[in-house]
Amino acid sequence: MQFSIERATLLKSLSHVQAVVERRGTVPILSNVKIEAADNALKLTATDMDLTLMDQVAAEIDAPGTTTVPAHMLYEIVRKIPDGATITFAQKDGDAKVTLKAASSRFTLSSLPVDDYPAMSEDDLEHQFEITADECLALVEKTRFAISTEETRYYLNGVYFHAADDDGASVLRSVSTDGHRLARIQVALPSGAENMPGVIVPRKTIAELVKLIQEENVSTIQIHVSQTKIKFIVGQAVLLSKLIDGTFPDYERVIPSGNDKIMEVDSKAFAQAVDRVSVVSSDKIRSLKVAVDNAQVSFSATGAEHGSADETLEVKYGADPIEIGFNSRYLLDVMQQIESDTAQFVFGDSQSPALIRDPADVGALYVVMPMRV
Repeated sequence: MQFSIERATLLKSLSHVQAVVERRGTVPILSNVKIEAADNALKLTATDMDLTLMDQVAAEIDAPGTTTVPAHMLYEIVRKIPDGATITFAQKDGDAKVTLKAASSRFTLSSLPVDDYPAMSEDDLEHQFEITADECLALVEKTRFAISTEETRYYLNGVYFHAADDDGASVLRSVSTDGHRLARIQVALPSGAENMPGVIVPRKTIAELVKLIQEENVSTIQIHVSQTKIKFIVGQAVLLSKLIDGTFPDYERVIPSGNDKIMEVDSKAFAQAVDRVSVVSSDKIRSLKVAVDNAQVSFSATGAEHGSADETLEVKYGADPIEIGFNSRYLLDVMQQIESDTAQFVFGDSQSPALIRDPADVGALYVVMPMRV
């Protein structure tokens, strides 16, 4: 096997695939990336047995072949080679060593047998549809902040994708929650997704998908789904993942239907005020009291060691006064998703969850649970 490839081209592809490889894996072959050189293209594959990422880039192939080399080491080597360099790979038949040359640098890496490299079966991914890259990014990026990290409730360790009905309109929804906040994003249901099962896509898969969409210049993304796996095709990259085997809770029960106190506020000013005032909170969750009355919202926080802070903002509000406590971090996480200059809060009472909406995205809905302060 022998091929040459531009450093920048290889680095971009490696940055994707090496992220899948676990740094403390116990199976040696899973620490490697599989490299297949043929037909003027290089195919890179990495897997942790739950998630597989395959990417394909152009290369000058002098002698086709397949090998596996340590993924993180290869990435670090390529990252430190000067930009603009051409890297040449070579491995003789039957040799367990792979050599890399770039300018005056030369590296020798140990390989493991290609036959030992595991392959994740794709099963019958019977539900297939296409979605715009912008819609797909919104579905995953605006929900991942609320994914639970509590391993005991494993069914919350991902984003729930499913087809739903919204006042007669068919939509594709993504939902995440950790029990303290909830994010729900929806777009028009793509053709082919009508009968797809509700699936929970793991946190790691969501993170890698976001990176792929942000870095690849594509307009559409293909999605293939079964009961146990999901595949995303992003340009030349293919992300194949197992799904979380569990039942996502009935999130609709968490979304309050009786809230009637509507507050509209400058989203940027609101986030900045919350961030400032919560600095003095002595607890880890930085609890914050929010009081709304007439045309202003007041923020206050206290800390046993650091004193207290308060701030007020002008708002649009015409309902009865309300005082409610929040985890300031949860509020800030939601505010980072708001694209509009204005955020809309819909309150019930001091014990009820608050709804937060983005006027620029009518399909977006966020819920934050109150807390006692």
